[in-house]
Amino acid sequence: MRTTAIATLAFVLLGAAVLAVPAAAQEEAQPPADARGEFEEELDVTEVLLDVLVTDRQGNVIIGLGPDDFIVEEDGERVPVADVSFYSNRRLAGPAPQALAGRLEIQPLPEDRYFILLFEDMRQKEADSNVGLVSQQLDAARRAKEWIESELLPNDWVAVASYDFKLKLQADFTRDRKALGRAVDDAVRGKDPGKTWPSRTEAAERSEEPSLAVALPAGDELRRSSHRIYDGVALVAEAAGEIRGRKNLIFFTTGFGQLNSWGQYLEDPRYYPPMMQALNDNNVAAYMIDLTPNTVEHAMSDAMNQLAEETGGKYYFNFVNFLTPLSQIADENNGYYLLAYQSQRPRGASGYQKVQVRTANPQFQVKSREGYVYGEGPVRRGLLSSLGD
Repeated sequence: MRTTAIATLAFVLLGAAVLAVPAAAQEEAQPPADARGEFEEELDVTEVLLDVLVTDRQGNVIIGLGPDDFIVEEDGERVPVADVSFYSNRRLAGPAPQALAGRLEIQPLPEDRYFILLFEDMRQKEADSNVGLVSQQLDAARRAKEWIESELLPNDWVAVASYDFKLKLQADFTRDRKALGRAVDDAVRGKDPGKTWPSRTEAAERSEEPSLAVALPAGDELRRSSHRIYDGVALVAEAAGEIRGRKNLIFFTTGFGQLNSWGQYLEDPRYYPPMMQALNDNNVAAYMIDLTPNTVEHAMSDAMNQLAEETGGKYYFNFVNFLTPLSQIADENNGYYLLAYQSQRPRGASGYQKVQVRTANPQFQVKSREGYVYGEGPVRRGLLSSLGD
């Protein structure tokens, strides 16, 4: 969720009072110059762009909504939505439902879709758990290649990455199905693509094609910057941030985090918030696909569900075929709304703002990110401050 500063306003709160007194008395009513400064406040006015998925209970994309159909709140206070645009790959699942009958149907704006497949290496985890995680990962890879080959649309971009003890970019955004299939195989084998990608990076810089490689650290710096999985995910989010629109991180994993003495998941306050905020700040929704076999219960399911919920994605578990969640993710992202509204804060302030979004019609299902980073102060600088620690 990128925010763009559009103005800085200075309000002098004495103007109305000065105009209200007779001209002869104005000189007496005018406070000293240094006192007038106490009444001035400079505000940063920020345009917030928030992408929102709206579906019916069957998962069909809802079309035809406008600003009055959305309720956006910050800290419990409603903020007016200034503008709403609808972006679609023009593969909508049927017409608008009866709830929108009689309304003027808007024409969707054409939009590319972006998917990032991230595979966490299961070899060490299988050695620790002995529950068949490697075979699960291989099956997920096979289904991912089937999904790439049969279900991707002409305006879809896909990148492939893997993580073991560091982040590895196996394929930058491309529409080449064969190259993506090879990259998926490399990801589950843990292949190291090399320390640098000069030709790939230079080609991406010369073209207007989307790229993760351009923004990612290279070589040893990438290894140093991603020695925790939290760091790897945050790096992917930051690299995707310059690409306009909604990005979808499809993360094949068994979860990560820490457990208390009762075996319950605990959010790691050092690393989880910066990772989650980096995803939200860069319009990256996390779709978590659990590689744990259906017969095995584990506490990290709570971690995956939390990250999905807080970034506008979804957690998938207890399914028969990995193709099922992949198809559902693609269908869900056939269209989304981009909401624009203004937010004001004291000049120079920075922080993380939570946002609640719903529609006026309670029948509709809404997915959006839980917040965004504002300002250029320590919060934004601290999103990746833990990298390399």
